Amino acid sequence: MQDSTNSVTATDWLDTIRWNDDGLVPAIAQDADTGDILMMAWMNRESLELTAREQQAIYWSRSRGKLWRKGESSGHEQRVREIRLDCDEDVILLKVEQRGGIACHTGRRSCFYRVLEDGQWVATDPVLKDSDSIYGTGGHSHE
Repeated sequence: MQDSTNSVTATDWLDTIRWNDDGLVPAIAQDADTGDILMMAWMNRESLELTAREQQAIYWSRSRGKLWRKGESSGHEQRVREIRLDCDEDVILLKVEQRGGIACHTGRRSCFYRVLEDGQWVATDPVLKDSDSIYGTGGHSHE
């Protein structure tokens, strides 16, 4: 008699996730050491499965319609230490080691660098590296 646990596929854990109508789930990247929230991006089934397998953050680029390996053009990879799922099963939390200390395409540590003050969004976190020198594009890039 075959053990029933052997018949479970290695990706059944992906079926627990409540994917949106586009087959995506929001993913929050958090610094594993400091707890700082670094960024939010989208993942599809393939990107999450690859992230778990490779322990590197891989997202789904909605604008380009393809997988986006964080750091592929900037070098600012995210090494994944832990993957968590929220209580509603519709948000992923990645606890990561942020290589190079920069998560945002603007050259800042975090994408959440603006604070609401007196009805205005005020940039409070410094640019650590100019985006032109990161991407060599002279323009806006989300990798």
